[in-house]
Amino acid sequence: MTAANSQAEDSPSGRFVAGIVKRCARAVLSWLYQVKVTGDAHYRAAGQRVLIIANHTSYLDPLLLWAFLPDDVTFAINTRIAEHWWVKPALRFVRTFPMDPTSPMSTKALTRYLQGDRKAVIFPEGRITVTGALMKIYDGAGLIAEKSAAVILPVRIDGAQYTPFSRLQGVVRLRWFPKISLNFLPPRHLSVTACCPKGNLHRRRRTAGTELSDLMCEMIFATGERRQTLFHAVLDARRVHGGRRQVLEDMSRQRITYNGLITRALVLGQALQRTLPTEHRTIGVMLPSAAGTVATLLGLQHRAFVPAMLNYSLGIESLVTTCSLAEIRTVVTSRRFITAAKLEEAVERLQEIVRFVYLEDLAATISRLDKLRGALAAITAGYWQPDEGIDPDQPAVILFTSGSEGVPKGVVLSHANLLSNRAQMAARVDFTAQDIVLNALPLFHSFGLTAGTLLPLMSGMLTFLYPSPLHYRVIPEVAYDINATILFGTNTFLAAYAKHAHPYDFYSIHYVFAGAEKLQSDTRRSWVEKFGIRIMEGYGATETSPVLAVNTTMHYREGTVGRLLPGIEAHLEPVSGIEHGGRLHVRGPNIMLGYLLADQPGVLVPPRSTQGEGWYDTGDIVELDDEGFVRISGRAKRFAKIAGEMVSLTRVEELAAKAWPNVISAALSIPDSRKGEQIVLLTEQPSATREALVAAARAEGLGELMIPRSVQSIDAIPLLATGKVDYPALQGYLPEFRDS
Repeated sequence: MTAANSQAEDSPSGRFVAGIVKRCARAVLSWLYQVKVTGDAHYRAAGQRVLIIANHTSYLDPLLLWAFLPDDVTFAINTRIAEHWWVKPALRFVRTFPMDPTSPMSTKALTRYLQGDRKAVIFPEGRITVTGALMKIYDGAGLIAEKSAAVILPVRIDGAQYTPFSRLQGVVRLRWFPKISLNFLPPRHLSVTACCPKGNLHRRRRTAGTELSDLMCEMIFATGERRQTLFHAVLDARRVHGGRRQVLEDMSRQRITYNGLITRALVLGQALQRTLPTEHRTIGVMLPSAAGTVATLLGLQHRAFVPAMLNYSLGIESLVTTCSLAEIRTVVTSRRFITAAKLEEAVERLQEIVRFVYLEDLAATISRLDKLRGALAAITAGYWQPDEGIDPDQPAVILFTSGSEGVPKGVVLSHANLLSNRAQMAARVDFTAQDIVLNALPLFHSFGLTAGTLLPLMSGMLTFLYPSPLHYRVIPEVAYDINATILFGTNTFLAAYAKHAHPYDFYSIHYVFAGAEKLQSDTRRSWVEKFGIRIMEGYGATETSPVLAVNTTMHYREGTVGRLLPGIEAHLEPVSGIEHGGRLHVRGPNIMLGYLLADQPGVLVPPRSTQGEGWYDTGDIVELDDEGFVRISGRAKRFAKIAGEMVSLTRVEELAAKAWPNVISAALSIPDSRKGEQIVLLTEQPSATREALVAAARAEGLGELMIPRSVQSIDAIPLLATGKVDYPALQGYLPEFRDS
């Protein structure tokens, strides 16, 4: 097979008829679907030898590309599909290249065909999506582009997945005539030759497939709608999934629809605007994980206020510090919550510097007329500028770091930051509107806010908000009761859930994402053995909105935190004493606007690292392997220099976990007059001994430097609300070691 097969006649009359049919098809599709084509200049810039790749959303896709591509290009088509009775009539007007997916000769034939300076269209997924996200990308398409030296032209088809011609019945809300867009991206070349030896065909094929998969993920991310506000994004989600779509539930067990959430946000926003000061736009929010908190957040943002999510678990002094550095003058809270969380003392202390607005008092000021106006406004919202001209690059929310390594800092995130991170995750993970998310992480935590709440809210998923991740026996029961399919957690919480859960509690779960701290091998193994679930470990920071990398079903490697998300640039800065990897610096649309610091209250300090403006120094020492997987060695601050060697305290803690599974341990370093520093291990293991660590180190093949100088058992390792170890609090245990 060396040439394309075409049932269209090559005579002038045949080409004339085919041209008329094509113009008619374009006119009809434009009328029915309001088809919008963007970036078509990239098509002309691609040249003559071009492999056009597109995501496969529906049976309309080939028709759309044929009608709106300027030239008479060739379509690679599955030989089995080409034999269908309803396909054959259309092939009379289209140039096709039949391909048998089971035959390697088809790949070689299309490669030779492209080498004749021709253009061809291929769907690398090989099938229509049944999730709404990208399916598996076949390596063969990447190998064709690499071997033929063809330019790759990515085309994103969006909107056709909502038609009855898709395969998403029961997954998304289908309608006959949604708007459809075709987005052409800049042409690209694969770089397989530069990174793989020519003799290793298997590796070249795998690398080509990975590059093509990354390119298509970048295409999905780049063409997503990110330049808007969070409130506007909720309106867009309602337009896609329907106003009656149930999206939120909490311990009240009342499910809230998009219409209900938008109405609440508008009514609350109007009521808050009447009582909040206009001169100070930053408003503290001290509320639990509940649907009302989400409505308050959106209502404040809609009225151009900036909610600052107060971490009420940090203690009174930290709350005072965070209110001061963000120049918070007013805090929105609830009397019922204050009583339930036993925060009366904190409120009494904070009343010296801030004014409290209670939702119970606010509710008393809302009349029936206000509610009616809010309901009418919710119906019509979206037909005009919904956020009073708010710039997507303006602050959307202020979160606060945990203070696990010092004084908390305010992290200012824009609407575009948060929506970019949501789009980055959605480009890699096949979330669907049929998923049910159980989010027990607090909304003042970036993981709980973005991944656990905003991502599902913008994707039409139902999210159950549980107020505390510490209820280890209750949360598995809740997962079972609501048929949860997605769970977010930290290593500490997931280990505790596995310990207390019934083996069938997580029967419906198909995704568990772990972040915020290192996932221990014992936790990973217990979930596989007890529930048959593979935990997807990820990595990020509050400053990055928060997700930077995550393992997925298609790209998974145990012991790593996955591959970097699309749109993120990374640089590894060499660190003295560390042979492999370096200090990670990142840049991308999800990087924060800047810090609010205790010594500069109210002053936004933009991100900057040794790489320049806009770069964020994560402070983590990581390695990147040849397939892009990220392996974290530890925090740069959490390395001890012993006899001139850099020793990771995180690795020491992992060694302790090998010796005493399911026990929390923390490693710290203190000055040593002979070796520079020495390592002290604090552990909850009763009667812990250094000899047990020596045995574990030998079993792992580790050297003497990894073994702590001193081991001390304590009743409980102090933890923050996120499950991270509170290292500053541990410093009080160290004087006795310094004196020994």
